[in-house]
Amino acid sequence: MTLATAAQPLSDRLAALVGSERVSTDPAKLKEAARDLTEVRGTPPDAIVKPDTVEHVQAVLRFANAEKIPVTPVLYNTNVGGLALPAHGGILLDMTGMNRILEVRPDDLYMVLEPGVQWGQVKEHLDRNFPQTRFAYSLSPPETSVVANALMDGLLNLSLRFGTCAEWLNGVEAVLPDGTIVRTGSRAWTDQQWCTNAPMPDLTGLFINFHGTTGIVTKASIRIQQSKRLRRRFFLMGYDVDAAFAVVRALVKEEICDDIGILTWPTAKMLFGETRPVWRDPSEPLMMLYADMSTNRQADLDLRMSILDEILAAARAKGAKFQGPLDVRDLVKIEPRFQKFAEFPTRLDFLLDHKGGGLSWVGTYGPTSRWEEGTKLSMKIMEEHGFPPLAVARPMAQSHFGVLRLIETFDRDDPAQVAAVAKVNMALVDALLPMGFVPYKTPAWVHARYGDKLDPGFRELLNRVRKVMDPNGILNPGKWSV
Repeated sequence: MTLATAAQPLSDRLAALVGSERVSTDPAKLKEAARDLTEVRGTPPDAIVKPDTVEHVQAVLRFANAEKIPVTPVLYNTNVGGLALPAHGGILLDMTGMNRILEVRPDDLYMVLEPGVQWGQVKEHLDRNFPQTRFAYSLSPPETSVVANALMDGLLNLSLRFGTCAEWLNGVEAVLPDGTIVRTGSRAWTDQQWCTNAPMPDLTGLFINFHGTTGIVTKASIRIQQSKRLRRRFFLMGYDVDAAFAVVRALVKEEICDDIGILTWPTAKMLFGETRPVWRDPSEPLMMLYADMSTNRQADLDLRMSILDEILAAARAKGAKFQGPLDVRDLVKIEPRFQKFAEFPTRLDFLLDHKGGGLSWVGTYGPTSRWEEGTKLSMKIMEEHGFPPLAVARPMAQSHFGVLRLIETFDRDDPAQVAAVAKVNMALVDALLPMGFVPYKTPAWVHARYGDKLDPGFRELLNRVRKVMDPNGILNPGKWSV
């Protein structure tokens, strides 16, 4: 196929590379591509390309690199703080068409996915074909991308045991701006297996948290786990921040749970239909603590629950008030809306289905030693800005670090609400970053506001890496600009 001349429109030149059916310049689609669920706004692209093979990705990148046209990779464009929004127009590379589960090796405990593969798709495929295995799921909607979450250090419902989703990567296949294909992990040396990132130099890290500025990932090998026959998910209702975190620490120390999380009181009110709760009766729980346990033996599960009872008895003896443990299956019988927490992946419609559909957050990873302090301060800041103090906290990697995430819903079409969200998010980062809570899935505005706080050597190395990987600066410009 002959590449069209430079005098032709961009869409025609792209169509000559990948086919006209994979190129769109529909004004409505271009306009919508300039926003996600958050308050961040981008610039509409000049064209949208939807590849379905790695060869298509290579062709587009070679062309864009030669012409110095910006390329922004995107998947489902939900709640990622503008990371998939074009900053300077150009080509939006819609990767959702590359959505194949290419391989599952249950004996070697990994699967190979294209970037468009969704959480719900993985669950259905494993449950049907490989019930002896299990994967971990995020709280993202079932129709969002597994690989994107891995590339951005997202969290999972097994992150207490195994860390962020990036730590499940055995390696990736990526296309560089000049069209070169790179495979990392053990696949770099052999096509017989892709079960580990070791003992190779960790070049996979060149594509983690770089937000598409070093290459476009087209495949990823991701770990799966052995399934368990028995599982118990339960909730505790607590009335004190310090007491709730003390119970979390005790549970982590005993190593009896797969997952533990804390949700503050607005979550329950929103679940039951209150769109923007700003008032709590003192008799209502302040926090919900949930936890998962799994094992293959009933005696082991009984022992774990007895340890939980001991922990709660000790907390109550010190004056702490808790309701529960309440099995989620019993909660669903009482109130079917709790089904949203019974099985992952799940769609938390109370955060998504409201006027204007806006959803934003400041998500951080930081020291668990300052959890209580950070949570109380964050809730106070949110209340002062007129937002429900909706916070989520989770221990990661056996509590080597923890999540503290603050969530806002708003009307994306109301400029005043958009401005208010931007203001409260800045205030939250202003307060939390000096305490050691580092934003993850980091929006460009955080880099712009706090880039001078980075270690100078880190900043210089980061920019050297990006310059080597993408000398013409075409890949997702405006991200990690420090």
